[in-house]
Amino acid sequence: MQESAPLVVLLMGPTATGKTDAALGIADRADVALVSVDSAMVYRRMDIGTAKPSPEVLRRHPHALVDVADPAQSYSVAQFVAAADAAVRAALRAGRTPLLVGGSMLYFRAFRDGINAMPSADPALRERIGRRAASAGWPALHRQLECEDPAAAARIDPRNGTRIQRALEVLALSGRSITDFWAEATTPASERLGCELLQLAIVPEDRALLHRRIGARLDAMLRRGLVEEVRLLRDDPRLNAELPSMRSVGYAQVWRHLAGDYGHAEMVQRIAAATRQVAKRQLSWLGRWPATRLADADSAASHVLQKLDRNP
Repeated sequence: MQESAPLVVLLMGPTATGKTDAALGIADRADVALVSVDSAMVYRRMDIGTAKPSPEVLRRHPHALVDVADPAQSYSVAQFVAAADAAVRAALRAGRTPLLVGGSMLYFRAFRDGINAMPSADPALRERIGRRAASAGWPALHRQLECEDPAAAARIDPRNGTRIQRALEVLALSGRSITDFWAEATTPASERLGCELLQLAIVPEDRALLHRRIGARLDAMLRRGLVEEVRLLRDDPRLNAELPSMRSVGYAQVWRHLAGDYGHAEMVQRIAAATRQVAKRQLSWLGRWPATRLADADSAASHVLQKLDRNP
C-alpha cells in the first residue's frame, strides 16, 4: 500500500478481553468512527447477553452495525460486509479513522478478504431447514452436508447451525456447493476501500484469567437480568430456538432453561462452557491471523493511539 492510503483499524480478540473498553478509550482521545464486528450485537432487544454498550455509551460514541436487525430475521455475512464497507467509506469521507472492533472472526475475515457473490438468504427456505434441524438436530443435517459438499462439511463444526444452514441453503438455491463459491476470487478491503489495514489482536497470556473474566461477566449479565431478557424474547411469537439470533451463546442456553430442559445451575454451567469454547475458537483463528498481538486492552489502546498520532 502507498503511505498515503487512509488507515482502517481492526481491533480483534476473544470474548471478555475488554475490546469494547479499549475502543471507547481510543474514541475518547482520537477522531475514530466505531464499527461493531459482532454477529449478535446486530440484533435489537438483545442487549444484556451480547454485552452491548449501554444506550448512554452509544449516544456518546455511536457504533455502526449495532441494533440494525430484528431477531426474527437472519443477518448474513454478505449484509455485514456491505454495511461495514458503507460505514468505512462514510468515515473516510468525513476524515475520520474507521475502527472495527469485535470478536466475530468470520465477519472480520469476510471484511478483510472480501466475499463471493452467493445467492441471497431465502427466509422460507431457512425456516424449512430450521424445522428439520429442530426435529433431527444439526449433526444430522451436517451428515447430509457431508454427502453433498464434503469439503464444506469438513470446515464446519457439526454443532454450528448457522453455517450448516447457509451451506445447505446455497446448494438448494444455486445448485452449486458453497465450496465452489469459496474458491472464487474476491476483492480484499485494501482494494475495495483503498485503505491500509492496521490489524491488532488482544491475546491474553493467562488463559485461566480469561476464564475468570468470562465467569465474572456472566455473573454480571445474570444480575442485570439476562434470564428476563430471554423470557421477553420468548414471548415474541415470531421467534424460535432455531433462529440464528436465538442460537447465540447465552440466549440458546437460557431459552432451553425456560423451556424446562434443565435447571438454573446447569444453565449457568452450560453458558460458561459454551463461552469458553467460543473464546478457544477465537484464539485459534487469531493464531493464524497476521495481526500484531497485544496482551490486554490498555496495550491495544496505547498502540492504536500511537499509530494514529504518527498518521494524522
